[in-house]
Amino acid sequence: MSSNKNALIRYKTLDKCLKNKYRKYTLEDLIDECSEALFEYEGKESFVSRRTVQLDLQNMRSEKFGYEAPIEVYERKYYRYSDPDYSIHNISVNESDLKAMNNAVQILKQFKDFSMFKEMNGVIQKLEDSIHATNHKSIIHLDKNEQLKGLEHIDILYESIVSKKVLRILYKSFTAREANSFTVHPQLLKEYNNRWFLICIYKGKMYNLALDRMEQIEHEEKAEYIDRNLDGDEYFKDIVGVTVSETMKPRYVVFFVDSSNAPYVKTKPFHRSQEIISENEEGTMFRICVQINYELERLLLGFGDCLIVHQPKKLRMRMEEKFRSGFNNYKNLNPEDEE
Repeated sequence: MSSNKNALIRYKTLDKCLKNKYRKYTLEDLIDECSEALFEYEGKESFVSRRTVQLDLQNMRSEKFGYEAPIEVYERKYYRYSDPDYSIHNISVNESDLKAMNNAVQILKQFKDFSMFKEMNGVIQKLEDSIHATNHKSIIHLDKNEQLKGLEHIDILYESIVSKKVLRILYKSFTAREANSFTVHPQLLKEYNNRWFLICIYKGKMYNLALDRMEQIEHEEKAEYIDRNLDGDEYFKDIVGVTVSETMKPRYVVFFVDSSNAPYVKTKPFHRSQEIISENEEGTMFRICVQINYELERLLLGFGDCLIVHQPKKLRMRMEEKFRSGFNNYKNLNPEDEE
């Protein structure tokens, strides 16, 4: 058992003894009670030293853990709370604390319909009741979509990653006519742009599969799980989005953003490598170092005529082609479709 868990059990036991009005406790009695409580929890002999209990009482008296317990020694040998109504479980919070707790509860409530957080509903309700937050409206709103197809798969995918289980997924991409079966080794779950993806190993290579394209998931008991021990921060460090190439090296992408939109890019960088090369009254030149993928292109295209890619040349030419095609789509619009 961890030392922190040991300490919590001792504090809880000492609190029960010190608020007991019908029995007197010496220091030896408190030591015995703590030792017995740990024995009941661990199922094995556990002796708590005199020094440990004395330090526990000192910590409970101090501000270290916010208890400031009114522990007194009376008749020169017995311990109790001088305030008979005191308990370390009676947490004293001020108005500022209540506001902070309420804000946290309101954020948690926005996840309560999400499948992975359903078991938290009771906990959230208890928090609301304890701080009288039920009549408070949320002033923080997170972008989410509980109706997004595929969210029902998160539980089995999450548990499979934790328990290191191989999965057989019936998957139908947007371009496929029929669904195909993939035997995969799930590694990470990733949310991007309000869509969820499974990062997995398929035939020895890394893939990302959109949850909204999964039709059926089953465990593949006969296959041995392959664990890449991926760290999400490290795995996604060179990209925007979810598409990672194991062979592509990150490149410098240099782009210009006009003066009216540059503040948005400054305050919400495209990537953590983003830096300013130069700026003037017309706008700002930025640079990032990333792998060039589909998500990056979509992000850059989203700024329309406010952003110009300068480097690399192939990316600039692809952007030109996309805008030219878009222009032609509008140019060739059927007049009957116009209002």
